[in-house]
Amino acid sequence: MCARVGSFPIRTDSRPYLIRYFFSDYKDDGTNVLLDANENAYGPSLDLAPAGSHMTNGTVTSSNLNVDFLRLNRYPDPHQIELKTALCKFRNTHTHSTKDLTPDNLFVGVGSDEAIDVLLRCFCTPGRDKILTCPPTYGMYAVSAQANDVEIVKVPLNTEQAFQLQPEAIKSTLSSDPAIKLVYICSPGNPTANLMSKSDIQQILEHPTWNGIVVLDEAYIDFSPDGSSLAEWVTEWPNLVVMQTLSKAFGMAGIRLGAAFASQQISRLLNNLKAPYNISSPTSALATAALRPENLAIMRSNRAKILEQRARLLEELPKIPRIGRFLGGTASNYLLVEILDKPRNQGGHASNKSAMALYERLAETRGVVVRFRGKEVGCEGCLRITVGTSEEVDRLLAETRSILQDLGHDNKTDTSATTSREEEGKETEASDVVA
Repeated sequence: MCARVGSFPIRTDSRPYLIRYFFSDYKDDGTNVLLDANENAYGPSLDLAPAGSHMTNGTVTSSNLNVDFLRLNRYPDPHQIELKTALCKFRNTHTHSTKDLTPDNLFVGVGSDEAIDVLLRCFCTPGRDKILTCPPTYGMYAVSAQANDVEIVKVPLNTEQAFQLQPEAIKSTLSSDPAIKLVYICSPGNPTANLMSKSDIQQILEHPTWNGIVVLDEAYIDFSPDGSSLAEWVTEWPNLVVMQTLSKAFGMAGIRLGAAFASQQISRLLNNLKAPYNISSPTSALATAALRPENLAIMRSNRAKILEQRARLLEELPKIPRIGRFLGGTASNYLLVEILDKPRNQGGHASNKSAMALYERLAETRGVVVRFRGKEVGCEGCLRITVGTSEEVDRLLAETRSILQDLGHDNKTDTSATTSREEEGKETEASDVVA
């Protein structure tokens, strides 16, 4: 057989939009301060005290943590009943319904991203159906839709009303386009950090003619006031799905565990579509442990520390010249803040050029990584900043003040040959980073 000459033209044979999106290259090398992915800097919600750890017959036990490593030769439980029961117990607050969630109301997947994707595959026919999103919002809705050849219809959040939904505009769009099968709503919003109004969501659920699903993404809900989650509302609204994750408040992004609460009928469909053993045994054991009372106490303690540092950022950042307004809300573990072209008292305006300059210098010269969001709807000149530890916030504040002071001097003597097209390209590339 003759050897084949040349290379396979992967870039021309693959669908072009599959190579457009990318993820942050900044890693935790022990010196970087990563305030870009909305992770929990205080660590996992697990009692991992070394003094209490030991291994017996292949089972690692640390206080209440129990992982059986000798059974890794067996496939994990495909139904995950123990984990689902723990998730339901945690969310059965009876704030929004007197009914109880049960394991039959749950799909668990590899982060919320698997739920986003499986919902598209379940309810949308490629090349024909559509989803509706409300930008600015989480980028994976668009990534998954395009990967599944599903068109995206956009009804932006109301930038004049703190990035709230526009229910009348959404309902009108749904009435005029029956091809829309899913509405993805992020609450708290990402990157806007504001809770969406329960009454606005209810208006969409009550649409008299649209036959589709409202998907509420509550990845950051545990940073919001108690009782904010609408997970148990799926027992009242059969056309509602509520997604959540252990990646944020629980500090367990590394195990990739997400959940979708839904009616029993929808849950059954989603579970029929998933891979048979999508949740590994270690992931299941760690997630179940995180939901035990003693570890929930750790989660709440870490959350309190994050909320304390969030309040500190709200107070201290505006004291730095060229820091503008906070946009959106404060119901999450990140803030959306404007960077100005000059100090406020000199008439400064939100500037993408200034935000990009700060974003790049923080990452490339100071080892502090945040997220540029200036190309999104209503977010001109904005950075999204994850709330870190006290030490990380110290460093962020000091480096931000130093860089903005330097940029002020640079602007007076700027002889840069950077063109507006080059600036636009850099901003677009930074904005395309997903998460």
